[in-house]
Amino acid sequence: MKIFCIGLNYKAHIAEMKHFSVPESPVIFMKPPTALLKNGQSFFYPDFSSDVHYEGEIVLRVCKNGKKIDKKFAHKYYDAFTLGFDFTARDLQAEQKKKGMPWEISKSFDGSAFIGDFLPLEKNISFTIKKNNEIVQQGDTSMLIFSFDDIVTHISKFFTLQQGDLIYTGTPQGVGPVLPGDVLEGFVEDKMLVRCEVR
Repeated sequence: MKIFCIGLNYKAHIAEMKHFSVPESPVIFMKPPTALLKNGQSFFYPDFSSDVHYEGEIVLRVCKNGKKIDKKFAHKYYDAFTLGFDFTARDLQAEQKKKGMPWEISKSFDGSAFIGDFLPLEKNISFTIKKNNEIVQQGDTSMLIFSFDDIVTHISKFFTLQQGDLIYTGTPQGVGPVLPGDVLEGFVEDKMLVRCEVR
């Protein structure tokens, strides 16, 4: 099982991050299987960072193997979605950026990929992220720079997609810090798909 993540896929999020421009193609990074946490588990604040941020996202589940997938067939390679959190150690990310070094230690550490419960795929998905019961993020598939099919096609140029792989599709504006004691929740309409306690 592989965890693919797409960065900078909402224009408003790019604006809030300030130092980035709109990419010409999907920005791919990966997390190892040890990054994965599921509903019922807690996110334990790492001792190597003092500035961890949440990023709420739609997560796709890959349903069959494929490589070099034509866009017109891409929709056949994912069958369900959930909401998840891409946790990022911003202080480590900033240090790595200054050095021109890879970001894995800030993005791919153990427990940095939280997912909720999967639902059958819908055409249009609107979602809401709450922190401590206050809305902090709202996203919609119509706001994506690169569609699900664009993402699947692009990833499959470089990596073989396999059944069970996960694809984080990017975060909208409203990312921010978490601290021990915070609770993050993700909703599609009134249905809660993900709940994460930070400890």
